[in-house]
Amino acid sequence: MMIGWSITSGWSWPSLIPQGFTFRAYSYVLEPTTGVFKILINSMILSIVVTALTLLVSIPAARAIAFYDFKGKSVVKVLILLPLIVPMLTVAMGVHLRFIQVGLANTFWGVVLIHVIPGIPYGVKILLNVFELNGNKIETHARILGASPLQVIRYVTLPLITPGLIIAGSIIYIASFSQYFITFLIGGGRIVTYAMFLFPFVESGDRTMASALSIVFILSITLVLFITEKIVGNFYEKSSRYYV
Repeated sequence: MMIGWSITSGWSWPSLIPQGFTFRAYSYVLEPTTGVFKILINSMILSIVVTALTLLVSIPAARAIAFYDFKGKSVVKVLILLPLIVPMLTVAMGVHLRFIQVGLANTFWGVVLIHVIPGIPYGVKILLNVFELNGNKIETHARILGASPLQVIRYVTLPLITPGLIIAGSIIYIASFSQYFITFLIGGGRIVTYAMFLFPFVESGDRTMASALSIVFILSITLVLFITEKIVGNFYEKSSRYYV
């Protein structure tokens, strides 16, 4: 249906086929002056940065919760999930005031940080399950055999949690790439992402343009996930050759 609407000039009920066809939407998308692909690339870069920062926070947090016992551990688990429980609008409004005070409002890094907040629960929860499933016995054996902390991380920890990193990273990327309101609020309209560019066409009722832009949206996410899978596949292939 989306593909059909993207090349349709008119499709009213009860007709089963469109009354006319047009490629105006794809002409608009491919026109360099519209800046569609520039906005798309900028959005992908932003989401990649968000994913990397979120995983950097989530990995040590999930590992600490999985392997260490401390007072208030159950409370910490609940607090980590708060960005999913509390409406993001409420969180963003409070964060926006603080960002104005410290000069992060209407900036790229302000948008990155606000996107990290809803991504942390996904990253920590998924990686927590991975750490609990794998345990830390292999890491302990590596340290006993003389491996340094960095060697343990590089040759033991990261290979073990790679599947979890793929899943967590994919979800965080998609969540960041799809954000609209918090990007508009923190970015102040200066940081334009693809979701912000797409939303007015959906609101205006222009189904042809909205469908074409949505197809580009879906293909861009699919491309990133495909590249990620290829990178991980090459990583496993190189690892197997190394151990052999």
